[in-house]
Amino acid sequence: MAHDVLFTVSAPGRPVAERAAPTGAPEAISRNVPVGRMVGVDLARGLAVLGMYAAHVGPDPEIGGFRGWLMELAQGRSSALFAFLAGLSIVLLTGRRTPATGRAGRQAVVRVVIRAVVLVALGTALTMLGTSIEVILAYYGVCFLLVLPLYRLRPAALAAIAAGSVLVLPQVLFVVQRSIDQGSWAEAVTRHDPLAHVGGTDGVIGLMFTGDYPVLAWVPFLIAGMAVARLDLRSAAVRARLAMAGGALALVGYGGSWLALHLIPGVVPGISMFGQDAVRGGARSAWWSDAAGFPSGDGDSASWLWAASPHSETTLSVIAGTGVALLVLVVCTDAVARWRAVRRVAMPVIAVGSMPLTVYVLHILAVKALGLDLGDLPGPPMAVLLAFAVAAMLLAVVWSSFFRRGPLEYVLHGATRISRCVA
Repeated sequence: MAHDVLFTVSAPGRPVAERAAPTGAPEAISRNVPVGRMVGVDLARGLAVLGMYAAHVGPDPEIGGFRGWLMELAQGRSSALFAFLAGLSIVLLTGRRTPATGRAGRQAVVRVVIRAVVLVALGTALTMLGTSIEVILAYYGVCFLLVLPLYRLRPAALAAIAAGSVLVLPQVLFVVQRSIDQGSWAEAVTRHDPLAHVGGTDGVIGLMFTGDYPVLAWVPFLIAGMAVARLDLRSAAVRARLAMAGGALALVGYGGSWLALHLIPGVVPGISMFGQDAVRGGARSAWWSDAAGFPSGDGDSASWLWAASPHSETTLSVIAGTGVALLVLVVCTDAVARWRAVRRVAMPVIAVGSMPLTVYVLHILAVKALGLDLGDLPGPPMAVLLAFAVAAMLLAVVWSSFFRRGPLEYVLHGATRISRCVA
């Protein structure tokens, strides 16, 4: 039965599907696979990373046609999927379906805290390179710290908190952003923020409220991922229920936004956008597309709260993004569980997903080293994107054939060894 399959893999090119192992049996089939590696999750994570490649060096969605549509799908939804899977990873690090307690629990907490600090530091350092890429790692690090106290909760409690946060936090974010636009308190905070001085950015204010991935709006993705991680993804019945939930969330998010933007009087006129004269589709396309533009930050009305475009940071946007992330995760886990051919064909993407930090950081370094920037590529954007993707997959396949973790994953794992000193 497909739901009895452990999602493990021996090495790129040599997939293995085994019956669920009895208690105490090894969870990894090969020395090259970290214990408990879930190939379906790695496949989803690989797609998320490659999607971020598309957003950073791929064609502009405004080219239209099928390619433009594909590029638009990658905008924001890839990073939302990655955030969702980051929440899932927190639970895997702290005990999976049974939270670690006692000394093991304290050690798990320290490991996550160390990872969070490293991500904030690494994200800040990459931001200081001055590329056009809005580096997401520091935002994730802060999210890790905020959601960590929830790691012992059951799935129902986590789902309830995720639902509550998605209903409340985007509205709080909107109010805070408006207060920042209209006041000077944020500047006062930034002047005394050491992170802002070190990174040359807005520091904590940017991470929490004004950056491209404001933590206040992105935390619900991680909490939702934590709730899903508490479930048995090996079960076909569980995957079926998650697929229905994902479809419902996507329908509510995107469908609700479409209805509001097309049927509620005054909503579209209340939306002001950057480059409004040049955007494709106008404000009504904000139900799913970043091509509609972004809030101008200059007295925008609350009409933007009806948008569901990936970077609108609204309730409907987070609901829709969570639904898409759920669907991608379910499709990936179900496919690798049922069909060996899928595991074989997707192995390069799975390899990328097994070392996401390494391939994410390397593509930013490559953009800097090659002098690339959005709109200033050495060739057709699609060719550049394919070159980046192929290079990442080749590196991941070759490396994971010999090593259990990616290079930066080894560094991160080594940094967390200090947790063993916790009594």
